[in-house]
Amino acid sequence: MMDETEFWELIDRTRELTGGDPEEHADALVDALKQLDPDAVLDFARHFESRMNRSYRWDVWGAAWVLMDGASDDAFEYFRCWLIGRGRDVFEGALHEPDDLADLLDDFDEETDGEAEALGYVSDEAYEQLTGLEAPPLDLPPPPPEPAGPPLDFESERVLADRFPRLWERYREE
Repeated sequence: MMDETEFWELIDRTRELTGGDPEEHADALVDALKQLDPDAVLDFARHFESRMNRSYRWDVWGAAWVLMDGASDDAFEYFRCWLIGRGRDVFEGALHEPDDLADLLDDFDEETDGEAEALGYVSDEAYEQLTGLEAPPLDLPPPPPEPAGPPLDFESERVLADRFPRLWERYREE
């Protein structure tokens, strides 16, 4: 059984091996997961999915919107994968206060950062390579139908600048 600490250690170790490149990080995670038994891979998947669900919030989406100068539904999903890939401190810090990403991230290049779709598939890929089978259902509660918290008007620069003053100052003010 993989616990939360082991989950984050695996995320951190593989990110550090690859310098944080999301595609290489995903490949390294698949390789690392293939060293485990199939049940541990499913545990990893449960940890990952529960964090995806926890981060499905309007305020986190707003921070992604500021960082990436816009974020569609899919872009926000891939941003949450990327956020998990940044490790426990960045992830938990962003959930505590999304505007803290201004301090938690060393830098953010909207051309290369904020998108890690491949991380969302690593457990499925590793499980299939280990067993030759598709991963079974994870028996988790369904994802929320709507993001948690009060909705934000992403089209209003004033709303975004007021809600995320440090992110706005660092990444949006010209």
